[in-house]
Amino acid sequence: MKKKVISLVLSAVMAAGMMAGCGQAQQAAPAADAAAPAADSTEAAAPAADTGSAGGGKTIALVTKSAGNAFMELLANGVKEAVEAAGGTLIVKDPSAATADAQITEISSLISQGVDAIIVSANDENALSAVLNEAKDAGIKVLTADSDVAAADRAVFVNQADVNLIGQTLLDAAYDLAGGSGQYAILSATSQATNQNAWIDAMKAAQEADPKYAELELVEVAYGDDEPQKSTDQTQALLQNYPDLKVIVAPTTVGIAAAAKVLQDQGSSVKLTGLGLPSEMQEYMGTDDAHSCPYMYLWNMIELGNLTGSTAMALANGDITGAAGEKFTAGDLGDYEIVDVNGATQVVLGPPFQFTPENVKEWADKGM
Repeated sequence: MKKKVISLVLSAVMAAGMMAGCGQAQQAAPAADAAAPAADSTEAAAPAADTGSAGGGKTIALVTKSAGNAFMELLANGVKEAVEAAGGTLIVKDPSAATADAQITEISSLISQGVDAIIVSANDENALSAVLNEAKDAGIKVLTADSDVAAADRAVFVNQADVNLIGQTLLDAAYDLAGGSGQYAILSATSQATNQNAWIDAMKAAQEADPKYAELELVEVAYGDDEPQKSTDQTQALLQNYPDLKVIVAPTTVGIAAAAKVLQDQGSSVKLTGLGLPSEMQEYMGTDDAHSCPYMYLWNMIELGNLTGSTAMALANGDITGAAGEKFTAGDLGDYEIVDVNGATQVVLGPPFQFTPENVKEWADKGM
């Protein structure tokens, strides 16, 4: 069982200096085995006919970023495990597109159903405010996971890792793969995605604060909108527009997979890193010229889902309100404490984990 107060799940927090390159010492792998993605994540479980029966089980809803997102499918699997283990029922709603409007439609429907709690991985930090407050006014507990909204619009945010640590990790990867100097670009999700924007801002801040990165040049932040084809097009545009480009950093699983294929198919010398799923990236990972991605990062998505589901159930049952200092037990993950980060409450899973050519198949075989 993992023990935490401010949620170290995977291993000890990585210091910035440890992120220097492929040959760095590896963290201990996350302990929980990841289950394979569900065949259909649109409904992880049908709503119970009587949510007040069978021990007073709660109905929890998860609104993902969009349909067909493997990252979100793994999150949903983890949420489902935790909710059902606590006697609840989970409804998963996958919006038709990675937009705020599509999420608003799903949230409005869930308000009408009278669910006990709604979890949202937000496509926009501000655009969901009105509908989330409508849910709160209806007595529904609201929380976010993976991608946050304004603190006033939800009870608590379940964060996969510390924002500044992710930013520092990705910047150090770009620095390492560029050999300490040269051009790099970022291929993100949507321009409104709160998690990617926060990580990118942290990268920029870390680069500006340390003269070590003075010869590293960020030439563009491109947006693939978490769509495979648009991410492919944006990667091709980066290669065309910046012939001296050395590295692409993609802090999105959709973007990194699309970019990896473009780079490898074209035999490009540009190297790739970012946040990716082992199951989608193992064929692109290697330290030789034939592979586009020497290493990348992520976290155990099943565990992030487990923590999210446990947090939702604790809110729905009245065990916590989302206030800083409150503590609860998240199943086998152990004990967690809600913390205040710049005036916004959150629960933090742990630091990012490095996937390499040596360990990527092991994690792909686990379903991640």
